[in-house]
Amino acid sequence: MLRRLHKEQPASFAFTPKNLEWAKGQISKYPEGRQASAIIPLLFRAQEQEGWLTKPAIEYVADMLGMAYIRALEVATFYFMFQLQPVGTVAHIQICGTTSCMICGAEDLIAVCKELIAPTPHTLSADGKFSWEEVECLGACANAPMAQIGKDYYEDLSPAKLREMIAKFSAGEVPTPGSQIGRYSSEPAKGLTALQEFESGRTQYNASVQRAVDIGDTVKRIDGTEVPILTPWRQDAAVADAAPEAAEVAVGSKPAALAAPRDGKADDLQALEGVGPKLEQLCHELGIFHFDQIAAWGPAEVAWMDSNLKGFKGRVSRDKWVNQAKIIVEQGMEEFQRRAKTNDY
Repeated sequence: MLRRLHKEQPASFAFTPKNLEWAKGQISKYPEGRQASAIIPLLFRAQEQEGWLTKPAIEYVADMLGMAYIRALEVATFYFMFQLQPVGTVAHIQICGTTSCMICGAEDLIAVCKELIAPTPHTLSADGKFSWEEVECLGACANAPMAQIGKDYYEDLSPAKLREMIAKFSAGEVPTPGSQIGRYSSEPAKGLTALQEFESGRTQYNASVQRAVDIGDTVKRIDGTEVPILTPWRQDAAVADAAPEAAEVAVGSKPAALAAPRDGKADDLQALEGVGPKLEQLCHELGIFHFDQIAAWGPAEVAWMDSNLKGFKGRVSRDKWVNQAKIIVEQGMEEFQRRAKTNDY
């Protein structure tokens, strides 16, 4: 299936303050130079905040991680969990259409969506409140048919129940997630027939449903205020964020730098695999503007750059900047782009 960015895009994107704090916590889970590993959770958080994944959001996350935009776009367009077009402002309904749900009536649920929302998936309803799609197995086979709406599962659905739920959503109400016939977890519909000694101590609803009800999370867009952000390993993060930039690390030899690009025009360093806007900016701040500068680095200069790219340590050697730059300088950009397709550098 061809997946492209939507033709209409907002002008900008920014995480809410709390979501930004959360994002920094995710990035801090990875060693310096490996921040790009946080790409999927950050993109998904951006989608949760806005409802869908916009081009400005993808580029915003790429900038945070020092990634080339194309690398973030590759991730966003590859995984179907990322919605690349606007979704309903109230709810995007994902109907499971895989075997168990299909046998138990998923097609009837899809028919309701076609009637009440839009004839085709990924299409907004007339009032803009709803959208729908059919998805692969969501792992609630015992309680089929089911749908994921927002962050929650709605299980043991019937066409009548789905109609009722859509009406409630439209009226500003939020139907309780979980089984819609009163089933607890994935037990038999009529209750336990074995292990009945474990029935005591239950909450009103099972695990995730009880949590969603307790914090009122359900279809609400995530803005970071839902639950405490717990990153105990970042106890000094606020101090570090506010501190002046650290002094240069005395490792290796600092490369020869330029005060400004030659003839007032820098090379497009983002052509190098693994270099995004943030890394290019850091290079400029260190006086690196041209491919031939990078191509001339030896082990000592690479060690210095790896140690002094603040927040992106190790990226020069890991992504083989020198090898890439040498190909561009010695064989030209066309040959480099050909070899870059197979990482032949």
